[in-house]
Amino acid sequence: MTKTLASRNSPLIGSYRPEGDKSLSHRALLFAALAEGESTIRRFLIGGVTRAMLRCLQALGVEWQLDEAEHILKVKGVGLKGFKTPDAPLDCGNSATTFRLLAGAIAGAGVTCVLDGSEGLRKRPMGRIIEPLRMLGADIESPDAHAPLTFKPASMGSLNYVLPIASAQVKSCLLLAALSGNAPTAILEPGPSRDHTERMLSAMGARIKNFSEGYGAVVLPQSESLRPLNTELAGDISSAAFLMVAATLLPGSDFLLEKVGVNFTRTGIVDALRAMGADITFENRTEMAGEPVADIRVRAATSLHGIAIQGDLVVRMIDEFPALMIAAAYANGETVVRDAAELRTKESDRIAIMAANLKLLGVAIDELSDGFRIYGKGNIPGGATVAAHGDHRVAMSMALASLRAEAPITIESFEMLNESFPDFPKVLNL
Repeated sequence: MTKTLASRNSPLIGSYRPEGDKSLSHRALLFAALAEGESTIRRFLIGGVTRAMLRCLQALGVEWQLDEAEHILKVKGVGLKGFKTPDAPLDCGNSATTFRLLAGAIAGAGVTCVLDGSEGLRKRPMGRIIEPLRMLGADIESPDAHAPLTFKPASMGSLNYVLPIASAQVKSCLLLAALSGNAPTAILEPGPSRDHTERMLSAMGARIKNFSEGYGAVVLPQSESLRPLNTELAGDISSAAFLMVAATLLPGSDFLLEKVGVNFTRTGIVDALRAMGADITFENRTEMAGEPVADIRVRAATSLHGIAIQGDLVVRMIDEFPALMIAAAYANGETVVRDAAELRTKESDRIAIMAANLKLLGVAIDELSDGFRIYGKGNIPGGATVAAHGDHRVAMSMALASLRAEAPITIESFEMLNESFPDFPKVLNL
């Protein structure tokens, strides 16, 4: 689907409650499958990425019921060792989260299985989970450290492992496998990554402790069944980030994003936008299922200026950089991002793809090995055709670019945004 978007002259006014967080939805679904008993998950995100997990779990013998109108999911858990051998390779689609989290659960379950996915997913690095899973005891065949991976039954031992790069997906994969281990496993990270897995599994009865110093977690083998979930998921801050940028850019905007997850490991985008001059405040702070939640009010910025981003802040906003890049293009001055090489291993090489697209739109940008430098001039000329390259966040960022562009922007594969935020065009009236 190709979509041509012209600049929007009206402010973003009103409110919107984002659907359940993508990371939380993935975890709640999988962890409910590993529990014993029926779980109920409300405000479950229905998108391409979560449908991949639903299909895979069904093939592994997990029964579930999804009320698509109410976004309520019921899952009958089979326990840590209850997966059945699937009849065919599991297709994770384009979802690396599905692939990596399932890899840990399958290794722990000791089931014969082939994990595979789209051509795009086959390009993404999986050596980062294969090596430590093998050290933990997993029997995995992979010709080139990419999908597909073939798992054979094996017993999990224990592990003390230092991640070379902070990664919630890799950490979660190893923690899930280690639940079936024979001794405690410790995963140490060089910086903070999202801790949704630790919070949710702990609430279900897993024995997980965070390090008192440093980053990471220790998990003890699970001697009792995981308790089923009865929970409502916080709104997705990664999706909300695109609306934050929209409201920041559109003059006269005053927009409220309701009940959004504001876990510190995920709020780097808010810190970065505020540093650029955005008017963003948190209201009505509370907790939902152990996760901090708030309403986020965003008013149009008087002006934006460039900033430098590196270090731990990069990890805390790794999925939101496509939105940040649009804000940087509309800002005045240089925005420089370093320590973000991980962006090259997402659904697309987001450094290369975003740089190429922004150049087509008339934005001055230098591509760096581990980031980028944008020379913001307060405007985007537009007047070109850009491509999503199979990446939902690239598609949404190009839509943001059109909001104040001087000429219309045509976006190829615009439908990719349905992977994580199907409501996006409706909220912005695109």
